[in-house]
Amino acid sequence: MLEELKQAVFQANADLVAHNLITLTWGNASGIDRGGGLVVIKPSGVSYEAMSPADMVVVDLDGKVVEGRYRPSSDTPSHLQIYIAWPKVAGVVHTHSCCATAFAQACRAVPCLGTTHADQFYGEVPVTRPLTAEEVQAQYELNTGKVIVECFRLGRLDPMAIPGVVVANHGPFTWGGDADEAVKNAVALEAVAKMALATMQINPQVTPLARYILDKHYFRKHGPDAYYGQDHSD
Repeated sequence: MLEELKQAVFQANADLVAHNLITLTWGNASGIDRGGGLVVIKPSGVSYEAMSPADMVVVDLDGKVVEGRYRPSSDTPSHLQIYIAWPKVAGVVHTHSCCATAFAQACRAVPCLGTTHADQFYGEVPVTRPLTAEEVQAQYELNTGKVIVECFRLGRLDPMAIPGVVVANHGPFTWGGDADEAVKNAVALEAVAKMALATMQINPQVTPLARYILDKHYFRKHGPDAYYGQDHSD
């Protein structure tokens, strides 16, 4: 079942390790088959070195295991909330990468301070509100997903233009059109978070990138008038 998607999700998880975004088993990647409404995700607590595509777990959008010999990632309910809320998302990644997690632990958004950030994210990468005691005690992972969605809804943010968030006190989540794109966004988020931390150390009074520069850099790579890269239409 969903062998091609299992391979893609397995590779996405392996790529997180290759990009040094994973410590021990702290993180996971998933992908969704939108036609069947099924999600493939990393098994919970299984060593990345020991995993194979066959170990990926298939769940439905209610979190029920459809196929797999392992329990799915404990973060599965968070992933599912993102898939349910945002139909254009087909891959989700969660890590505890160092610099992005530092912003999460500080309960601060990752500011857009330069063009490197603007090339990937259309403005600051937001931080969610902290979960309440009741939200943590009951259905913690489900509520983590809900505060991610709430953050974008209340901020009137486009999740496809800002494909990432830092969950307060926790860590980063990213997403994309497939699992591979979600990984690339995780790599980018960690990189711009690292740059932001260094920039704020050099100049604590630094201000966000001017909007006209943000617009230029983001839209030259994204959207109908993008001109970055090569034309592969032929």
